[in-house]
Amino acid sequence: MNILDHLAIFTLGYPSLMATIWICGGIYFYVHWERKQAWPATFVWDESAPKVTVLLPCYNEEANVNETVHHLFKQNYPNMEVIAINDGSKDNTAERLAALVQQYPTLKVLNQTNQGKASAMNHGLSHATGEIIVGIDGDAILDYDAIGYMVNHFLSSPKVSGVTGNPRVRTRSTAIGKIQTGEFSAIIGLIKRAQRIYGMVFTISGVICAFRRQALEEIGGWSTDMITEDIDVSWRLQLKGGQVRYEPRAMCWVLMPETLRGLFKQRLRWAQGGGEVFLRYFTQTIRWKNRRFWLLMLEYIISVVWCYSVVTLLAVWLISQLTMPMAWPITGKLLSYFGSILIAISFIQFTVSFYIDSRYDKEIYRCVYWSIWYPFAYWILNMATVVIAFPKAMLRQKGRLATWTSPDRGEQFNEQ
Repeated sequence: MNILDHLAIFTLGYPSLMATIWICGGIYFYVHWERKQAWPATFVWDESAPKVTVLLPCYNEEANVNETVHHLFKQNYPNMEVIAINDGSKDNTAERLAALVQQYPTLKVLNQTNQGKASAMNHGLSHATGEIIVGIDGDAILDYDAIGYMVNHFLSSPKVSGVTGNPRVRTRSTAIGKIQTGEFSAIIGLIKRAQRIYGMVFTISGVICAFRRQALEEIGGWSTDMITEDIDVSWRLQLKGGQVRYEPRAMCWVLMPETLRGLFKQRLRWAQGGGEVFLRYFTQTIRWKNRRFWLLMLEYIISVVWCYSVVTLLAVWLISQLTMPMAWPITGKLLSYFGSILIAISFIQFTVSFYIDSRYDKEIYRCVYWSIWYPFAYWILNMATVVIAFPKAMLRQKGRLATWTSPDRGEQFNEQ
């Protein structure tokens, strides 16, 4: 075997290995915790329930903010306030929010120039009176008990600093939407379950999350110069020693990109944000006191190496075929062997994840046909975005403000 065959073994075997780890972690999480939790749960809250402040940052959300606010005020939680922050919207978001104040007098609306989601969240935090801070996006539809499920974690342990909920895809009318439905269940959902078991959660879902206010203030709130403020705040909370938990019953229905262009831009932003956080906090995570991060760091490093290994393998193969055409018999056999393994593991992965998530989403099986194609697309998309985004993360100037817009429901970030 030559070096190309060893590289092929790594590039073909790594996805199968990670899928196996996610499956094992997800099953353990479900058996050990999730299946023992009541669904649906009936909460009885009294006057002692901790006050919750919901922060709703908005930028060009005139089409969605009405529905989002209506569902917020139907929450089965008695002690809460809602603060909407209009981040310099160019459409009629400000007018919609003003009209909603007439309908819901307790709704607070703050206005600011376009400075980005993190700045909007910090603005809202400075006006919040709750001891628990919940953050959602302007297009998010919360399950009526979502806040209650997340609050329970803070009551169960003072070590809990953050809780991430369970985003569900609303846009299922196209193939891309249906495929992402499977992704959020079979990949993202399993990853969060597995990471919770293995010690650290890579990121809170910014579309549905909750924080202990004291913990947020201790780290200085959200970083305004990070492309993905949700990944950044997750790492800083955990570096402070806090726990970040995953609550699958805290469901939130969100809009996702339905075009390839929108999907790629969204995932490129996610990949760049992950790279920025890794580079900024690398020296802190390798310290002995932060050894809980080591498995997470190792996984991230190997995943980046894998992405560039795929590009290297493809480039060498293409150059060899153009300059000196030859067959790679061993690599061809490896491709067939590991490809069969990945297909089998992907089938198990979707079976496990769809079984777990069908508890909350009975219609998920309608997306099975489209979802079975996603593992291949997921790894290709992940490879392409990381290869492009990681150098951007390395070259991006620290301190530059990240602002946002929201076309196609895949946020496009502009840097100032």
